[in-house]
Amino acid sequence: MASDSEVRRRPLTSYVSRTDDENEVRRLLGAGRLVTLTGAGGVGKTRLAAQVASSLTREFPGGVAVAGLGELRDERLVARTVADSLGLHDTAGRTDLEAVVSYLRPRRSLLLLDNCEHLLSGSADLVTALLRDCRDLVVLATSRCSLGLAGEHVLTIRSLPVPHEEIGTPQEALTFGAVRLFAERASNVLSSFEVTEGNVADVVRLCRRLDGLPLAIELAAARIRALSPSQIADRVERNSGVLTTGLRMPVERHRTLRATIDWSHSLCTETERTVWARCSVFAGQFDLSAAEDVCAEDGGLDSLAVLDAVDGLVDKSVLTRIDGTDRVHYRMLRLLRGYGGRRLADSDDDFAVARKHRDHYARLIAQAADTWFGPGQDETYERLTAAHADIREALSWSLRTSGESPVALEMATGMIEYWVARGAAWEVRDWIDRALDAVPPETRGRARGLAIAALCAALHADLPRARQRLAAAEAIEDHEAVPYIDHARAFVKMLATEPNSMAHAAEAVRIFGERGDVRRQMHPMFLQGVALAYRGDLPGARELLGSMRRLCEEAGEERYRSMALFGLGVAEVCFGGDLGDGEQFIRSALEIDLRASDVLSAAYRVDGLAWVSARRGEWVRAAELFGTAATLWDRCNAEPDVAVSATHTTFYEATRKALGAAKFDAAFTEGRRRNPHDALTGPQALPVGEPAVLPPLTPRESEIARLVAAGLSNREIAARLVIARRTVETHLQHISHKLDFVNRTQLAVWVGQRDACRGPL
Repeated sequence: MASDSEVRRRPLTSYVSRTDDENEVRRLLGAGRLVTLTGAGGVGKTRLAAQVASSLTREFPGGVAVAGLGELRDERLVARTVADSLGLHDTAGRTDLEAVVSYLRPRRSLLLLDNCEHLLSGSADLVTALLRDCRDLVVLATSRCSLGLAGEHVLTIRSLPVPHEEIGTPQEALTFGAVRLFAERASNVLSSFEVTEGNVADVVRLCRRLDGLPLAIELAAARIRALSPSQIADRVERNSGVLTTGLRMPVERHRTLRATIDWSHSLCTETERTVWARCSVFAGQFDLSAAEDVCAEDGGLDSLAVLDAVDGLVDKSVLTRIDGTDRVHYRMLRLLRGYGGRRLADSDDDFAVARKHRDHYARLIAQAADTWFGPGQDETYERLTAAHADIREALSWSLRTSGESPVALEMATGMIEYWVARGAAWEVRDWIDRALDAVPPETRGRARGLAIAALCAALHADLPRARQRLAAAEAIEDHEAVPYIDHARAFVKMLATEPNSMAHAAEAVRIFGERGDVRRQMHPMFLQGVALAYRGDLPGARELLGSMRRLCEEAGEERYRSMALFGLGVAEVCFGGDLGDGEQFIRSALEIDLRASDVLSAAYRVDGLAWVSARRGEWVRAAELFGTAATLWDRCNAEPDVAVSATHTTFYEATRKALGAAKFDAAFTEGRRRNPHDALTGPQALPVGEPAVLPPLTPRESEIARLVAAGLSNREIAARLVIARRTVETHLQHISHKLDFVNRTQLAVWVGQRDACRGPL
């Protein structure tokens, strides 16, 4: 067994360098604005692209972003995925594509689009629009075929180099990338493994038989605990004639990879094969409960058998284990997922398994609706975020499958708070609209769906569409939909500054209250309270918003409590109330948002504190706070929308007029440099130096990696850095791509090794 010091010295896993390919990719990126890496599946395009991208952070001061398309099965979501990778919220009147263009246009950035081959049309359309409108953007794509665009530089990636058969010593063999990869992956499985004089010939024979394909080598290396290199090579050679039967791709490397996957499949137990096929229905990562729901069956596999099979598939590298903060998840590579999908289709179980998959995620959303208003909200949000790719897939399957669209409508309308918190209100609006178009006119819940669709349209200030949806909802006699219609009607009237907003909001609050639906009372209660303040009834606004606050506190709910506090603050600051109380309410709301890393809400709150300073005549402080708020708006590519735009503009212009342009701009710029926490504690001195970057990570990735190593959760990291948890998750995905790590422990050890080698500053 290796000593502790030996474990610390030995890398957990590493990228096998392809110096010539890396240099050529860099050269092409310097010569053009679109470079596509093509090649057989499993040849290592993603790792090569990530390695090159991570080395170019200095050349692209606007940032290097990675958008993985492997989990998508819907062309319509390509732009949304890129927006997610940039941490962008959608905003009123702007589509996902428009948001991405707006963010990237002024920046010199590199965008890595990974796994485009199954979404060629959507990928090509996106890249065309981005390169047309963002003059300083460069795109690096990976795909099994080119995007077919003018000006595209295409580089075909070959397998790792393999030795000649007569190679002599282990040292000579390890100069070839294929042998190094096998040795490293095998030692990860069996720590005592190394290439020796006794096994070097068999390792070379195996790598040559596998044509140097990285994925094939990794699958073979996973068997080293049970088989020697000689036994693995013998089995690959013995089965090669059978393994290639039925293959339609004539390319030898494709045939080799298929042979290796077939061989891995043949070594699985019958139960493992079944679970492999059924788990291919998952689009993204999944936990054990999802695997059990999808794979178990009455009179067949029970939950224990599924657990055993999942464990076996992890051991064989068919499934990758991903450690989370509270539960383990699993992921299957796209190639292995596609292979399992073909096996599933051959078994005629594909429809039943897809329905089980959809039902699992429909239940997940229903459970989230029940637990959202309470202390488990953060955990609920994280579970939905982890399941996001499969929620999309469940919605898509329901929409394309006859008779299933009503379930899609129920899923899409069940938890709009999650989509809004994620910054994806446009996406859920699209799912609801598609479901409404697909369901029969007599579908139960259609009126409620139309009302929620109207509310979503109003969130984007699309009042004509909102009114159209409301009219359609009102034309259906459905008592169950009445409070939803009143809620949407109140919001539309408030945004349009029309009368009777308060009456509709009050009616929605009353009916939801009678039904015991406290969660759905919250937003109309907020609207009613703000409407009372607008009408001059400050005591009424205080009482109602105070009641909303108390309901949230009693339930242990935070997001709506922040909304209630902000409403109380706005009422006091903007409608003649106590300025000190108003400031404290807004500060309390900001404290919640910073803990929850809700960047968009924090932007509203910091902007509100700027209003307080402006009311006091503290003009420099107001300008600084407007600058801090502007940084937050920029982080999620948003701006003060129609809900607060008039108040924002009034105080902003008053501050600029009081200071004059030069003094305002100086204070505003100073505020932009400040951490939003300073709005709570007063400005602090900026740090003199930053911790050293950990190549190949960017400065921000290095910062997050060190916080992971310090034991902080994603939520704690987001709160510390004042970024959204989704942004932390995106950075960790980038780090995982670059370092080939699958859990936080590996990353923590790696950080410790790097910092130990660097020594004191």
